[in-house]
Amino acid sequence: MTPAKSPQTMKPATAAQKLGIYLPATPESFQAEPVSREQLNQMIADPPEWLVELRKSGPHPRPVVAHKLGVSNAGLARGEVTEPLTTEEISTLLQQPPAWLVRERATHAEVNEENARVKAVKAYKRSQREEAPGRA
Repeated sequence: MTPAKSPQTMKPATAAQKLGIYLPATPESFQAEPVSREQLNQMIADPPEWLVELRKSGPHPRPVVAHKLGVSNAGLARGEVTEPLTTEEISTLLQQPPAWLVRERATHAEVNEENARVKAVKAYKRSQREEAPGRA
């Protein structure tokens, strides 16, 4: 008989990243112990109250802040946003956007449009190669 497998665990920082939350804002009990895959799946399926509240009001990690503001992580850095922001702070920035945010949102939109254009061109070329058998 083989011994029972030990559950796969991850560091709290990895679990926080997968949950999209800011680790220092989590309860000490979450930060202190490794998180099993089963525990992570349980938190995703049925989030505890602290997780619901943290996702709702923050503070949020950089990738979440960037997504909510519609900019890239690099755009946050150029805008000198280095600290996690709460939902209220993000709402304030969106209601009264500073010049850097307007500029970064426009840049981010242009990059997304260009990426979509390149993806469409590649898909078109791929479809042309598939339609023309015998050509390599």
